[in-house]
Amino acid sequence: MKKIVGSRVLKTGVAIFITALICEWLDWPPVFAVITAIVTIEPTVSQSIKKGIVRFPASAIGSFYAVLFISLFGHAPITYALAAVFTIITTYRLKLYAGLLVATLTAVAMIEVIHTNVFLSFFIRLGTTTIGLVVSTLINLFVLPPDYTKDIYTKLRTITQRTGEAVEMVFCQYLLNRTNQPKCQNELDELDEDVHKIESLIQFQKDETQYHPLTASEQKAFQHAQRQLVRVKLMIYHLDNVLNTPLSELQLSDQEREKILESVHELAYAMKTNTKFDLVQHHQKLKELMALYWEDSDKVRKNKQEYPTAFPAELIVLYELVSIFTVVENYYTEEGV
Repeated sequence: MKKIVGSRVLKTGVAIFITALICEWLDWPPVFAVITAIVTIEPTVSQSIKKGIVRFPASAIGSFYAVLFISLFGHAPITYALAAVFTIITTYRLKLYAGLLVATLTAVAMIEVIHTNVFLSFFIRLGTTTIGLVVSTLINLFVLPPDYTKDIYTKLRTITQRTGEAVEMVFCQYLLNRTNQPKCQNELDELDEDVHKIESLIQFQKDETQYHPLTASEQKAFQHAQRQLVRVKLMIYHLDNVLNTPLSELQLSDQEREKILESVHELAYAMKTNTKFDLVQHHQKLKELMALYWEDSDKVRKNKQEYPTAFPAELIVLYELVSIFTVVENYYTEEGV
């Protein structure tokens, strides 16, 4: 995000300069136009336009109340209070939420600068708002347009590696009877938060493609990244299921534990190091896990009275591990798409 944040700072500076310059040429006070320009630089062009459409009428409402109460009470303390309160109520009732703060600031700030023709000041305020909105939107559109694809790919690689570490951590927690469940849960919660951050970046990029379309190859890679993120979410989901399986109920032989642990370590290593995925070996491990799964399933069918309401813990753990193996296979076999 450092590059994105840096570009926004630069674009904000350019927008402020051009906005103030235009206002100086027109002999209009630049302060309100500059405020509008600052708040209109959004992460995407689409958001700049959408919020700008809301902020213009909201600013007009704030300006109107400032003019109204100055006409009634002059530059008195009650003028500030009434202008702010009525602006907040009106913008809220009209559901202009994105412009509420700007409108309120406009209302109280205008009271300080209006000393002559209040109606002329009102129309000048609308003009400066328009300048700030138009300039900042054009700057966002043409100067260093937002591009989140590289950040998405980088974060996706990182979260895949961390998910591999989580696979190892969670299964070792159960198979070796360790007591670090809170640590595992914290790791899964952090992974889930990172997934939401990547989803936000993906949404930003989708919005941006309305104005800066991706090439065919870029679009293909972008869609691939979205599918990969869905697979990471599935892995986290299955890990969470394992983590919520009662540890005291897990019954596996030493040979079964060793076989499962070996599979887990190999799977986690491939994810953590992003090494070449050995599909043949993967299928062999999956076949062995499936054999264990069906063997435990037979035990359940033969002992229905022992498990009248729920599956045994070892069957749940095996099912989730097999599911993760399948998701990981889909993740890496589509790597070159």
